[in-house]
Amino acid sequence: MFAALPLLALPVIGYNILVFAIFPGGRNHSAVARLTEPLFTVPTADAGQWPVTLSDLIIFVSLVILFFEQLKTTERRHVVILNQSMSMVLFVGCLVEFLLFPAFANSAFFLLSAMVLLDVAAGFIATLRSELGA
Repeated sequence: MFAALPLLALPVIGYNILVFAIFPGGRNHSAVARLTEPLFTVPTADAGQWPVTLSDLIIFVSLVILFFEQLKTTERRHVVILNQSMSMVLFVGCLVEFLLFPAFANSAFFLLSAMVLLDVAAGFIATLRSELGA
């Protein structure tokens, strides 16, 4: 049953926990400022500094999870259809949060939502290809 759960729900839930823990209600733009504060810096080759934020880490982890989610769509099981349905529900939830809560109307959450949409689209296409025998 857990194989049907979309893996991208983990970073979305994590983002929700962070935003609602920092500012209950998620209606404050200051949550975005807290998520974009540098956590640490990484020295670059030209003696510069790359500031890494919590939003950057969320996007990186989400990209890694998206890779594994795409591997799950290649399986030929009935669980894949349930996974795609749940991914679509997750995308609708992300879209609602993006449109209704100011703390979610930022580039990091938009990119996270776009990853969920790409997961839905890729899963749909992969299922069609496997059903049509292409």
